[in-house]
Amino acid sequence: MNSFGMKLRFSTFGESHGKAIGCLLDGVPAGLSIDEEYIQSELDRRKPGKSEFETARKEADTVEILSGVFEGKSTGTPIAMIIFNTNQKSKDYTNIKDVFRPGHADFTYFNKYGIRDYRGGGRSSARETAARVAAGSIAKLMLHELGISVKSGICEVAGIKAEAYDYRAAKSSIIYALDANVEEAQKEAILKAKKDHDSVGGVSRVLIEGVPIGLGEPLYYKLDGVLADAMMGLNAVKAVEIGDGVLSSRSLGSQNNDAIRANGFESNHSGGILGGISNGDDIVLNVYFKPTPSIFKEQQTVTTTNEEVDFALKGRHDPCVAIRGTVVCESMAALVIADMLLLNMGSSMDGVSRYYK
Repeated sequence: MNSFGMKLRFSTFGESHGKAIGCLLDGVPAGLSIDEEYIQSELDRRKPGKSEFETARKEADTVEILSGVFEGKSTGTPIAMIIFNTNQKSKDYTNIKDVFRPGHADFTYFNKYGIRDYRGGGRSSARETAARVAAGSIAKLMLHELGISVKSGICEVAGIKAEAYDYRAAKSSIIYALDANVEEAQKEAILKAKKDHDSVGGVSRVLIEGVPIGLGEPLYYKLDGVLADAMMGLNAVKAVEIGDGVLSSRSLGSQNNDAIRANGFESNHSGGILGGISNGDDIVLNVYFKPTPSIFKEQQTVTTTNEEVDFALKGRHDPCVAIRGTVVCESMAALVIADMLLLNMGSSMDGVSRYYK
C-alpha cells in the first residue's frame, strides 16, 4: 500500500535513484492558505547533506506544486507535489547488485516481488520520506489555523538520554537535540560511530499541543493506534511509545492514573489519549529508530542465488537516521491529527447541524 489516511489521504511515488519522488494529497479543504516558502522550509529541515552528522548526498529537495492550488489557496481538489532527484550516484551500488545488505529491506522486497532495485534500495529507501514531509507541511498549515502545533526533537542518541526537553532549542540544533547539556556527547557518539564505519540509533520525541477533546475513531481507528501505525511505517522505526509507554507496565494503577480536576488533568501519563480518543492534554510520543543499517564494516550475507559472501558497502549514508527522521515524525503526526479533525466533524448530529443550518 502506498497511501495513508481516510478523510485526508495522501499517496507517494518514486524511488531513491529514480527521476523524482512526490505525493498526491487529497481531502484538503478549499480555501487553506498555501505558504510555499513554509513548505520548502520544512523540506530543508529534512534534506540530506547539511552537516557531517548526515549523509553526504546533497539534494536541493526543491518542491514544485503541480495542482490543487490557485492564487495561493487550496481549491479542494488533489494537491500534487514533485521533488526531482538531482544527486544520484547509482554506480556506488553496483557492488551490491546481487547482494542483500544486512538490516535492509533488500531481502524481503526481492522475495516478495522478484525484482531487485539495488540503487539505494529503490522504493524502500528513506528518500521517499521527503514526499511525506511535503504532505505533512500542508497538514501543519491547516493545524496552525486551528491553534494546533506539532514539535519534535532528539531525546536520545546511542543511549545518551535528554533530561530536559527544549523544543525551541531543538529547532536550531544541527542534530535537533532537545537537551543542550547532552548535545555534545550525542554528537561525539555519532561521529565516533561514523569514524568506525558504523552507525547509532536514536529516539525522537514528538509533542502535539492544542489538540481538542474527541479526536479518534474507536474501535478500529483509535488516535493512538493510528499515530503508532504512522510512526511504525517509517524506515528504521522499531518501537513507539504513547505517554509513559513501557514505564506504564511497571507502575501501579494508583501511580499511572491521571487525576482529573475541574481545570484538567493533574498529570499526563496517558500521553493525551484515553480510550483511543484525545483528552485535550498534550499528546506525547517517543519514536525509536534503529541504527542505520548502511555501514561500512565488512559483513556476512547471501546473494540473490543464496551464495554466502562477505562484502563491504560503499555509498553515502546517515550515521544516525533518527536525526532527519524526527522531521518526518512531525509530518506524519500532523497528517494524522488533520485527518482526525476532518473525521470528527461528523461524529455528532450537533456538528452536522451547525454546518448545514
